[in-house]
Amino acid sequence: MCMFITFEGPEGSGKSSQIALLASFLQQRGLTVVATREPGGTPIGDEIRACVHNVANTAMTPTAEMLLYSASRAQLVGELIRPSLAVGKIVLCDRFADSTLAYQGYGRGLNLDHLRQVTQIATGGLVPDLTFFLDIDVERGLARRTDGGLEMNRLDLETVQFHQRVREGYRQLIAEDPDRWLIIDADRPITAVQQDLQKTLLARLETVRS
Repeated sequence: MCMFITFEGPEGSGKSSQIALLASFLQQRGLTVVATREPGGTPIGDEIRACVHNVANTAMTPTAEMLLYSASRAQLVGELIRPSLAVGKIVLCDRFADSTLAYQGYGRGLNLDHLRQVTQIATGGLVPDLTFFLDIDVERGLARRTDGGLEMNRLDLETVQFHQRVREGYRQLIAEDPDRWLIIDADRPITAVQQDLQKTLLARLETVRS
């Protein structure tokens, strides 16, 4: 059973931890799962990730940033995601094209129509079957990252106002395509969030099977 599931959310929403737990849960139920991330997920993508996250790259323009993310995405789709779906695997991806619309579109102010055109090229029209939005207050999420001792990246250096625009952008995207999105309150203990993800995903998988 192939299914493409993406996870979006503000910084510090806990996506990576939840994906790891959910992948283990699904594997224990006998499902074949591939967990990946953006940017990155491939050797080429990981090199791009290092570039776009490097705090020293302060001169990077919004357009250059967007194209780098899109290049990583194109490689990930071609090298990993589509081949995995073709053989019936479930793919869990930490961020996908919606991040470009939220961060470079609503956050940076790039033209949304142009971003969608680039995304169409990068993904070949691939759209997730389901997207979880792990929602958390912006300042709370940023504090989580700081308190957790995570390595700083360029996005961590942005203003609170930037991250608020990103979060509002996600809300706009959800309103445009509500059937694909499921909002999860991420400002709770990890186990509580994971239980919601497991319950929701199992119900969706049963629907697909039937």
